[in-house]
Amino acid sequence: MTNVPSRVSIIVPVYNVENYLAKCLDSLINQTYQNIEILVVNDGSKDNSKQIIQNYARKFPGKIKPFYKENGGLSDARNFGIDRATGDYIGFVDSDDYVTPTMFAEMVNLAEKHQAKMVICNIQKVDEHGNITQKLTQIPNMPEKIGLEKNFSVFSDLSYFACNKLFKKELFNGKRFKKGVHFEDIQLIPQLLLECEILAQTQNFHYQYLERTDSITKTHTEKGLDILKAVEDVEAVFEKSHYAEKRKELKDFQVFEGVYSFLAYLAFVKNKDVFYEMAEKLEVFMKERHIKMKDILNYSRFDKNYLLSLPLKKKVFYLLFFAGQKKLIRKII
Repeated sequence: MTNVPSRVSIIVPVYNVENYLAKCLDSLINQTYQNIEILVVNDGSKDNSKQIIQNYARKFPGKIKPFYKENGGLSDARNFGIDRATGDYIGFVDSDDYVTPTMFAEMVNLAEKHQAKMVICNIQKVDEHGNITQKLTQIPNMPEKIGLEKNFSVFSDLSYFACNKLFKKELFNGKRFKKGVHFEDIQLIPQLLLECEILAQTQNFHYQYLERTDSITKTHTEKGLDILKAVEDVEAVFEKSHYAEKRKELKDFQVFEGVYSFLAYLAFVKNKDVFYEMAEKLEVFMKERHIKMKDILNYSRFDKNYLLSLPLKKKVFYLLFFAGQKKLIRKII
């Protein structure tokens, strides 16, 4: 009896990306790994995306599965795909990004070689001409097989993007992306990690994240408070997980996502009243969790002091904030 290779379901949510969609779908059609289905979920696009999807579905009927739904946002489109995925593994690719031809072949191989329910690859930011603008190494200085019991620091060190990971489908049993919120990845992906015992990773930069020139500069609003809510949701699951006794790593996660990530967002909030209101919410968040100044200043990510590793402008912003100089910050930003 021959072994049938594992099936991979790749979910591509689509909303008004007619200029980028073909490049994304080409990169998935041309995967060296053959046993894939590409679930292209048109989330109520108003542009030419629908025609592009139909053309690809006609041309590659064995690989492209087209779906149309009313607009419900990114989480809703991803959940729609998860509900219809038939694969052993699930991957997510945003419709304006693209991936290398060997991405899924390598990641499936690592998942099966190490019995890992989650596999991670590195990310490259690229411009519209394909030039690399930034390399984002995800887990430096660690082997390709990571036992979480002994290396649980990755829980607080990881960047929780959905798109540079391969997931065993069973991780989504009873779990979905939270609808109607921003930062849905920070809310869900750590919960999935808590279901894993082994992670696998490749140092290859398989995922190409497009920095679009045509995207409207994102307005930073009180939606940033969803970061704090996401951390709360993860905390509730953490307490019931078999890693519940690892308090230092939980505190580090609260510091990295709840304090540093939140402040990185807050730095771009233009409305003064919203800025002060969000700053106040952060202070309550820190007080409730007994996050002290030393926890923040001493936080290390991948064994390097995080604050010291940041660019000068960010350092100054964080330090002024911690020193309570919010009015001075407003003048600077």
